[in-house]
Amino acid sequence: MASVKHYLQFKDLTRDEYDYLFARTRWIKEQFKAYQQYWPLTDRTLVMIFEKASTRTRLSFEAGMQQLGGSAIYLNTRDSQLGRGEPVEDAAQVISRMSDIVMIRTFEQEIIERFAANSRVPVINGLTNEYHPCQIMADIFTFIEQRGPIQGKTVAWIGDSNNVCNTWLQAAEVLDFNVHVSTPPGYEVEPERAGLYGTDHFEQFADPMEAAKGADLVTTDVWTSMGFEAENEERLRDFADWQVDADMMRAANKDAVFMHCLPAHRGEEVSAEVIDGPQSVVWDEAENRLHVQKALMEYLLLGRINS
Repeated sequence: MASVKHYLQFKDLTRDEYDYLFARTRWIKEQFKAYQQYWPLTDRTLVMIFEKASTRTRLSFEAGMQQLGGSAIYLNTRDSQLGRGEPVEDAAQVISRMSDIVMIRTFEQEIIERFAANSRVPVINGLTNEYHPCQIMADIFTFIEQRGPIQGKTVAWIGDSNNVCNTWLQAAEVLDFNVHVSTPPGYEVEPERAGLYGTDHFEQFADPMEAAKGADLVTTDVWTSMGFEAENEERLRDFADWQVDADMMRAANKDAVFMHCLPAHRGEEVSAEVIDGPQSVVWDEAENRLHVQKALMEYLLLGRINS
């Protein structure tokens, strides 16, 4: 069996591959905006497996596959044998024989790695507890669209060191930019969990205002991620000083953009003034999940395309 390319975390691809993918994304997005039909994946089937709830991930993958001429099948583990204890390895063997590409949104990264190890077709990480690579691909493409190359720039991550934060840290190493992280005490980055090679591209700050200083992009996420709902009240107290507000955006560079992977809680991790303000690019960022994932699926199935 020929080796299959998977996308399980951000560092699975090289800077050269990302340069290609961002160029493809731009082209694919232009076709979409011009109502130009582009169906390179006719008769290909994407299986989407969800163990965690989703809006943007399901919509962007399902619509994206259809826009590329293929079809998408939604599987929730509650409705399949996976939810009844079928080994991940067995499910991968069967599902990958009946489809061309698989996207999984699940809990531990280990689950998706076990699935990929037994899959005949490419597997994409649609979110795990540890990483969210498709989100950061979309975020970086959005930054490039808005401000140009991200190399050498500074991203300020304010809040919880979760799967999105971990992925920003990996991206900084692959694409050569810097991440300033500020979390409340007890919520710091765990470099090993983040899958980092080193610490050259990130710095931790106790004070979120210091982290935002000189940033070209300020980003955050909900204070209570899926699976941590029981800690919600405690987190509201712990994170009270880590709201991205107008003062924090003023500490960043004058033309800094604000991003959030959504859904957002106005008045908690971000003020309404910021997320609904002129520096916010969250709606472009959300839409770009669709376009980067189309480029990614095309690449994993067809390799490089010259157009």
